Amino acid sequence: MLRASAATVHRARRQRREMSLPEILLWRVLKTRPDGLKFRKQHPVGTYTLDFFCAEAKLCIEVDGEAHDRGDQPAFDASRGHWLKLHGIETLRIPATAILRDLDGVVIHVVEAVRARLPLRQPDGLPPPRSGEE
Repeated sequence: MLRASAATVHRARRQRREMSLPEILLWRVLKTRPDGLKFRKQHPVGTYTLDFFCAEAKLCIEVDGEAHDRGDQPAFDASRGHWLKLHGIETLRIPATAILRDLDGVVIHVVEAVRARLPLRQPDGLPPPRSGEE
């Protein structure tokens, strides 16, 4: 995975202690590994800190409050999303209000987005297909 600077790691650690209410609510569910999926919170990547990250699917989940619509934030978010995409990481943006209104629906949406990005797997106990047998 992409290395983060010491300053980015320090910022991520601070942000883990200062999460917003929608982030806290979502994290309470994601940390239980819904559908067997592992998530990280406030994960440092490059010069950025991702709200939540599923490394297996290379999916970043961003909780967008109203501040994401003001000032330079939309341009920053677009630039950040482009940089992440160049490094193989997709971004799923979730409005904070959606988490407050329908947490269960948001979690279902996140799990579906992660599952859609995961590689296909063989059932347990079966060897991988030989070349040409996919």
